[in-house]
Amino acid sequence: MSILSDLSWRFLRVWWRNLIVFRRIWKVNFLVPLFEPALYILAFGLGFRNLVGGVSYAGLDLTYTEFIAPALIATAVMWNSFFETTYASFVRMIYQKTFDAMMATPLSLEEIILAEVIWGATKAAAAAGIMLVVLGVLGFVAFPSGLLVIPLAFLGGVAFGAVGMFFTGIVPTIDMFNLPIFLFMTPLFLFSGTFFPISSLPPWAQKASLAFPLYHVVEPIRLLSLGMTEDVPLLSIGYLLIFSVVFLKLAMSSMRRRLIH
Repeated sequence: MSILSDLSWRFLRVWWRNLIVFRRIWKVNFLVPLFEPALYILAFGLGFRNLVGGVSYAGLDLTYTEFIAPALIATAVMWNSFFETTYASFVRMIYQKTFDAMMATPLSLEEIILAEVIWGATKAAAAAGIMLVVLGVLGFVAFPSGLLVIPLAFLGGVAFGAVGMFFTGIVPTIDMFNLPIFLFMTPLFLFSGTFFPISSLPPWAQKASLAFPLYHVVEPIRLLSLGMTEDVPLLSIGYLLIFSVVFLKLAMSSMRRRLIH
């Protein structure tokens, strides 16, 4: 039986369940995307303004803070969706036995996994929306093009949520999430054009960066934030779509092996 045949709109029930639980703690969770961009901008703006000159990007001369501000949104998308589908999903699966309870209903395992990924993407898009407002007030996001960052953040959230669910299906204990964070997420965080243009890297490292999913989130978000909608690379959007489908399938397979086989 194919994965698609096991999917229906019932997954929205699981998404709604997660939303109801989240409503109890949303104020605390939204403090990070509310204050994080201001702290980063303050730290880098004051600390690096005399050390780092202008950054040449897409034919523009940007200050360093103008360059990194959109990347803060992209990294928030990555971390929000990844942590939601690793640590939070693992707790629901192992400690709270929420997955076991849901599998006793007409829900399929694939619907549960899809709902977890979509929920992680929803939180990522919400965090991106809050950061857009903060960075917009500080003058680092151009509107209305900046509003397109939210659907892009959702797509990026699906991609990293699928990766997170894949790791949740294979790690033996919750402590072992340190390995994919160190070996997979940290290199993405550092070498995806977040804190410096990838053009400053050696040629082989530039090619490696182009294979990183975070690069394909950072690049379009930065262009949209600068108001350069006509330059948004469709290749990056296509990459994220394919990446999401591949890892969503891998996540469903790994979770099926863990919970059923």
